[in-house]
Amino acid sequence: MTRDELIARTRQLVGEGVRLQANPSLDALRTWLQLSDDLLSTAWGSMDRYHLSWLQVGRPTSIVRGRPMREDEEIAYVREVAAAKTAVHRLKGQLREIVTRHIGQTAATEEEFQEELSEFLSILSESSKDGANTLTLS
Repeated sequence: MTRDELIARTRQLVGEGVRLQANPSLDALRTWLQLSDDLLSTAWGSMDRYHLSWLQVGRPTSIVRGRPMREDEEIAYVREVAAAKTAVHRLKGQLREIVTRHIGQTAATEEEFQEELSEFLSILSESSKDGANTLTLS
């Protein structure tokens, strides 16, 4: 997968996530989550630490257990999960574009690019732990 394909597929997932929030459906959410997971696996490999973190994004704090969800609960659940995961896709897409413009241009191979991106995300993660939890994307 090329960087351009990854960026295009991420943008497509963001668009689908926004549409899913506007027209929530549990079946559509399941399909969208599978497409998201497939993209992560294709781009990053199966179940690396970022993928494992991704599985926790959007996990609702109040999950209905032991009974089917009412329609209003299902709508709220779909919107909550889709909003959280769409926000992450949007941020990752923006970061990927920034990295591609700046440090990614020095990478000779996709593997080197992935290493540079991983390093960039680690630095970003560490800075947010130190209280610098805002990032301006331009």
